[in-house]
Amino acid sequence: MAELLEERRESWGTRGGFILAAVGSAVGLGNLWGFPYKLYSFGGGAFLIPYIIALFLVGIPLMILEFSLGHYTQRAAPDAFKRGHKRFEMVGWWGIILAFIIITYYPVILAYCISFLGYSIVGMFNGGQLPWAGVGIEGVDNAKNFFFQTYLGYQKGTELGGIRWNIVLPLIIAWVSMYFCIFKGVKLVGRIVWLTVPLPWLMLLILAVRGLTLEGSMQGLVYYLDPVWSELAKPVTWRYAFGQVFFSLSLAFGVMITYASFLHRKSDINNNAAIICIADFATSFVAGLAVFATLGAMAFATQQAGNPVAVENVAESGPSLAFVAFPYALAQLPYSAYFSFVFFFALITLGIDSAFSITESVLASIVDKTGWRRSIVLPVMSLVGLAFGLIYVTRGGLNWLGTIDGFVNGTRGIAFMGLLECVVLGWLWRIGTLRRHANSRSDWKLGKWWDYLIRLVIPVVLGTLFFWQLFDDISSEGFLMTPEGKCNLPNCVGLAVLVLAPVTAVVFSLVRSRLGVETLQREERNLETRGRLGGVMVFVLALIPAGLFIITLAVSIPRAAENAVLWALPTCGIIVMLLSNYIVDKYNTSVSQASWFARWAGILAVMDVSAFIATILFRLTRTVRVEEAAAPIRDKLGGVSYLILAVVFLIMIGGLGWCFYKALVAAGRSVELQSPDEVGN
Repeated sequence: MAELLEERRESWGTRGGFILAAVGSAVGLGNLWGFPYKLYSFGGGAFLIPYIIALFLVGIPLMILEFSLGHYTQRAAPDAFKRGHKRFEMVGWWGIILAFIIITYYPVILAYCISFLGYSIVGMFNGGQLPWAGVGIEGVDNAKNFFFQTYLGYQKGTELGGIRWNIVLPLIIAWVSMYFCIFKGVKLVGRIVWLTVPLPWLMLLILAVRGLTLEGSMQGLVYYLDPVWSELAKPVTWRYAFGQVFFSLSLAFGVMITYASFLHRKSDINNNAAIICIADFATSFVAGLAVFATLGAMAFATQQAGNPVAVENVAESGPSLAFVAFPYALAQLPYSAYFSFVFFFALITLGIDSAFSITESVLASIVDKTGWRRSIVLPVMSLVGLAFGLIYVTRGGLNWLGTIDGFVNGTRGIAFMGLLECVVLGWLWRIGTLRRHANSRSDWKLGKWWDYLIRLVIPVVLGTLFFWQLFDDISSEGFLMTPEGKCNLPNCVGLAVLVLAPVTAVVFSLVRSRLGVETLQREERNLETRGRLGGVMVFVLALIPAGLFIITLAVSIPRAAENAVLWALPTCGIIVMLLSNYIVDKYNTSVSQASWFARWAGILAVMDVSAFIATILFRLTRTVRVEEAAAPIRDKLGGVSYLILAVVFLIMIGGLGWCFYKALVAAGRSVELQSPDEVGN
């Protein structure tokens, strides 16, 4: 298959600039409140077991996949998929549309951070006092009232209410900052990230060291790290672990495909992906140390004052952790305004990288499609994004922000996009080409096992997450219609957004590109198709359990028959997956291609197995109840917690050390660059 790197394209100035930019995109606001909260809520240190498995099983392989595609095609996501086949372009646009929806509300959260940074600066010149300061329960109430009432003017329900003009100016500042970060292209981004990525790491280290030195900090670390092994028996823990890895790394939005498209053709792929994923994990874990050490010190201080606030009472998820719990904890520290400044400055620098990286992926896709100049597209796109953002700065805007984010940035949205990526590139395209391309340029090599991860394992994992979410939604009373027969407006709107995304993607893909994009379709048309008979046979075999499963959902049948159909799914599914994989491997060569029946049979078999696993997990969550005793307040970590800490730091330091060692060894060798077609399996 011919090399596609024929165009001259702007590139990153240095390898370090690209790595920092990709790390900045992966490391966002969710690392500081999403990961610590989920680790605390789903088993403490025990949560790290499924999380680390997910990181290496899904995170790093998918990151390599997106880097390989972007670097191989040298185009943003839509055109990158189009170069495989013209019908694949809509998959790229689908992710880009979801990315655009995210950048309509993500800058609003940045605006919150900018506002609170302003309050911190005022406090530094006002005797160090913060406007939400208070002690004990009164202090928690002050922090909640300040954020929800004084700042947001929050109102419950579906009505938007009036615009909060005090948030509009910070929102404009956020968009202007994003504009100036990327208006000159990726070379400017490559310089900016040398400041915006190390700074939050420095800030988090300051907060972590300060938090760990506070009296009572161990109480918070006990909540954070002590393992609750019973949580591992709950399927939902594994679901959130895999989901958090997937969402944390900015996969499936087209961001990493776009960033990799600007890489120099001799740039490493595999090692860069591993460095970025491990750095993201390290940032999340250290952020958790900073958060819970500080919350533990806060709880200790209120206990000493006779008006105690337990750690679990303020360790809430989402914006509440960043704008209620942590501000309250910071207000208990000496020189609280200064530490509040450090915290919110870290949040801004964490968030701005993710925000402008998503914006860049949308921008590059439009520029690649139309040929229009960046200097025209970016201002227009920024104004449109700002206009949509005004919806979320109304009195009821926070309700809609949470709803839309839950649909788009959740299992229904980007996890499904990741599933589509693996299906299209693993089954319908030639995944071996991307592997050989990556290996020809990387410090260490991928084996054939990577093909099977992308084609078989990861689609089953992501398909299971998607079907599990679907079953939960269908069984949830009032998901779309309330018991009173009224429309559940937020969920209906969120679902409508998800449905409109692929429809819009199809429309965009049908628009003729100003710049012609060569595809591999013509080349594959001249290849002999082999394995057609075997492909038809496995396709029919895959249809049988899938059809029976649909019938069981539509028609009431005896429980025994339902169980028989259910267990036929994995049995037939695994057989068809293996047979289809064999046909694809055997006949996808330089002179032939595997039958499309075999490819679609493999996809259907993946869905069969995913539906079975999701059904089992769905039933388990309805039947398994793990009894838990109330955890006493403790101020000492157990021996297992210290062992967990040692293992985590070994993974972070050892993993990054191994990656850098491989980079140094590769740099010391003088190896002539190979074409991916010249590299063996």
